[in-house]
Formats: sequence, C-alpha cells, structure tokens
Amino acid sequence: MTRSTPRTVLHRAAGSFAAAGLLAAASLAGAAAPAQAADTPVFTLGGPAETALHPYPESGKPKSSTVGITLYNPSEDEENGGFGGDFTLTFDLSGVAGVADVKFDGESSPDCKVTGTKAVCEDWGIWPGLQGAADLVVTAADGSENGDTGTIKVTGQADGATFTPFTTRLTVGGPDLVMERLPLKSELTPGAKQQAPITFANRGTRDADGVLLTLRYSRGLDIPQRYSNCEYTVDDPDLPDFGWTTALCSVEGAFEAGATYTLATPLTLEATERAYYDTFLYGIHENSAAQRTALRAGAPFERGTGGVLKAVPAKKGAAARSADLDPYDNQQEADFRTENTADFVAYGDQVAGTEGSFVNADIGFRNEGPAWIGHIRSGEDVATVDFTVPQGASVATKPERCRAVTADGQYREDQNTPAPRYFCNTSMTVRDGAGLDLRFELRIDKAMVGASGAVTVRNTFLKNPKLPFDPKPANNTAYLVLNGEGDGDGSDSGGATEGGDGGSGEPSTPPTSAPDPEESPSGTAGSSSSGGSSSGTAGGSGGGGGLASTGSIALIASGTAAAALAAGLVLFTAARRRAARHS
Repeated sequence: MTRSTPRTVLHRAAGSFAAAGLLAAASLAGAAAPAQAADTPVFTLGGPAETALHPYPESGKPKSSTVGITLYNPSEDEENGGFGGDFTLTFDLSGVAGVADVKFDGESSPDCKVTGTKAVCEDWGIWPGLQGAADLVVTAADGSENGDTGTIKVTGQADGATFTPFTTRLTVGGPDLVMERLPLKSELTPGAKQQAPITFANRGTRDADGVLLTLRYSRGLDIPQRYSNCEYTVDDPDLPDFGWTTALCSVEGAFEAGATYTLATPLTLEATERAYYDTFLYGIHENSAAQRTALRAGAPFERGTGGVLKAVPAKKGAAARSADLDPYDNQQEADFRTENTADFVAYGDQVAGTEGSFVNADIGFRNEGPAWIGHIRSGEDVATVDFTVPQGASVATKPERCRAVTADGQYREDQNTPAPRYFCNTSMTVRDGAGLDLRFELRIDKAMVGASGAVTVRNTFLKNPKLPFDPKPANNTAYLVLNGEGDGDGSDSGGATEGGDGGSGEPSTPPTSAPDPEESPSGTAGSSSSGGSSSGTAGGSGGGGGLASTGSIALIASGTAAAALAAGLVLFTAARRRAARHS
C-alpha cells in the first residue's frame, strides 16, 4: 500500500502550481547572472517577489508573516553535484527601516544574527535542487502606515562559488482575497450537474486590481463552459496523474477592500460517465503577469472561445496592486463520490520454449470502464496483479514494481532468486482505457505441456481480494500458459503471443486444471537472478502520493504562501545540512 507524505501530497496533487511558484521565485534574480568559469558553481537565491504585512495594530502585538529565502543548485548530479563548503548569506535590511521589523525563525535559521540593519547567516553545504536557506519573520513596524514599502537585498559568499543576489519587497497592507466554500453535493451519479456560483471577498486593507480565478478538477469532472478570458490545459493522457483540467481566468475590475463578489453566471460542474472519486479545487488571487506565468509552469494552454466570465459587483477605477495578506485562505476544495463502476479485466499469455530456454511473457489487466479509479486523498494503490508462476518455469527477470512472495502470499525477504508467486501493485490511479502491463522473463526448467499460472487483478489486501467497484469479478483472472497444446512440440524459441481476453470484457477461459501454487518451484538451479531492468508499465496509472486527507491543499505558491511552502518542502534538507555541518 502506497503511503503519501506531505512532500508527495503537495508535489503531485497541486505540484504543477506549487512547484512552478517555487521555481519562479527561485529564478527571479537568476536571469542576469554573470558568466562564470565552467568549474565555478553558480547558486541562485530566491523567494517571494513581494510579501504583504498586516498593518500595525492600535493595540496588541502585530501579526507576523514569513518570508522563505531559497537557494537553488542547478546541478542534476544528485550524488556528486553538491557544494561541500561553508557559505554566508548577508541581508541588507536598510531598505525596510521604519517599514518592517525583521527576525529569523530559530528552528529553520539557527545560525542567523541581526545587527542593526544587517543580518548574517552562516551555513554549510548546498545540495542539488531547491532548498531552504533562511526564514525571515516580518511584522509591520510601529509607526508604519498602510502602503509603506521597502526592499531586502540578499547576497551570498563562499570560496569557490558564486551567488546570484535576490531582492524581495515588503509592503504594509494589501488585499486579502478569501474564497468562500460552495455548498456542493458530494454524492453524485454519472451525468449529474450542479451550479457552482463561486463567491469571494476582499478582506484586506487595499483594493485588488483584477483577480485570477483558478479552477482545477480531476478526470471524472467537467465544466463545459470555455470562457474567452480563461485559458485551459488538460494533462497528457499518457502521463501518470489524475488527468487534471486546469483553467486560469483573468477577471478585470477593481475589487474593493471589504466587498464580496460572485460570478455573474454560475459555473456548471458535471460528473461525467467516468467519474468515481474526484476533486475540485477553486482559488482566487490578484491577477498579474508573474502569477499567470508561474501557474502555467510551461504547460500548453488554450484560450476559450465562449463569452466573458465576469464577477459582480465590480467597481470601475484603478487599484494599487500588492501582495495578499493571507494567501492560505485563497482556495477551497470539494471531494465527490459518484455511484459508478469500473471493469478490471485480467489478461494472460501463451508462450513456448524448449527446456533451458528463456521466454518473455506479457500479462496484466485493462480497465474497461466506464469509471477511472483514483485514490486522490489517501494515495493508496488501486489494485494488485497477483501472478502465480507456472510449473516447470522460474522467473529470470521481473518488473521493478513487482515483489516476490511465498506460494501462499506471505512476505519473502529474498527478492533476488526466483519465487513461486509475485505481487505487482498499481499506483493510486488507473484511468479508464488504461491498466497495468507487465513483462516477465521466464526460464523453461522443464518443458511441461499446458502448464499454467493464474494472473489475477484484485484488491491490494490479500485477505479481502474483491474490488469494490468491479461488477464483473469473473474476468478478474486469466492464465499464463506454457507450451500449450496449440504450440506444437514446444520447440518455439519464445516470442510472446497475444494475451488472452486482453480487454475483451469476457472472462478468460481457464485450463482444464489450475496448478497448485504450493507446487510451484521457489527456485531452480541455473536460473538467472530476478530483478532485471524489465519493468511494468501502468498505462495512465501514476505513482506518488495523493492529496492530504485533511486540511487545505495549496493550489498556488505565491507571496507568503510560496515562502511557507518552500520552508515545508525543504525542512528535511535543512536539517540534513545542519547535521552535516556540526558532525
């Protein structure tokens, strides 16, 4: 069973948005990096372009925000591309004097000290990729006023390395766009439609100059409207993911502080014929070219051709653009369960060979729909292909996703020698029309006529094998047959034939007598080791973790949201760097 982690949750469920925001932030100052000698590494400092500060209160303590400064090492060599030396980061705080007070988070930035309008952080080691460098805790300064703004410049220094500097802006006050939760029905049937009158408010201290409505929905849902001020992209059907559709809608207007807005015409949210478990995420942010670029993340978007999506009431007039005071309430999400089924059909193979020869066998299953199956929240695997090796044969190489078990399905520590049985898990998604294709290389130890092994697609729990969504369990099992009667004298050199029933929707015809799993050999002298490079292909089934089962999922990383997200993603890396430094 696949377990999800906070890292995989954020990266896979909202990864195209969050990762884009982080990388965009990390590269804001990197475009103009000076040319360097080939052997001198260049590291890029980054973070949010701007962070809004809550105004200094009339009474009580000011509310703080966090600015996460990141450090990017462009090396793609995970093992040898790291920088193993001391480095220093210097923060020029003179630009925010009288605007903001700055401290450092002691947990993530233990070696940082502030002296007057200067701060210095000392650290060791820069690993490949994006990592956290320091977390600044910022508040509006006493005496500051709404609209006051200033910048912090970050530079780095290390022997044998160069750092691209980074500048971030702090502004007192700003819009605070809040997305309200829709009262959507969660129990659906295929074809069910419901209105989604998206509503949001600006609870900040300043107006918002235009908003960017972001919609993201998984494969079983659809919003039929295609507005001309929205651009759309759909995940590549050949990629292992939830089949997300993403819409970015630029809505013009000055959205006043303290006002609430709703769409002039509600959206229509539809459960399609392939719906089962699905999720809809909807968020609101102030519109900007940088925000749109970050959210596109290089994906191909296509503009709609319908009418213009509008929010009402909207007041004419210019509004000063600023960062969002609280990016964590900009998004809502809804989960749906549609009463639907998916027919998982197993397929086997027929192969032939002489004693001592090697043959390839292609087995697996297909999802003949109508539903796609995706465990978006839990990230658990959808199903398992349970393969019993035919008598007279042993496994020479197996797909990487498959694990060897004993004849009765128990844990087997030895994964390097042939086993009598193999379990091959899917990932957390199996799309309609896709499935899991597995290639095993077998050694013919004894040329037995018509020996067969079962290929069963089942629940991941061996003691509860029934697939709860599959109404046709009879076709969940097929067979791999060696040297069948139709193969003549068994002198064929091996090439696999077409798999039985591969998606026909009818049950596979079993052999006259199924083999006893206990009699399958656990290993045969002369067999080559299992665990080769041959791997199973999950056609449309993705790996990695799902969305978190509780709490809000970060759809977009911008402003302080990007900073907080960056800090969360790199917490482990920062700890590892500190441990390495002090060891």
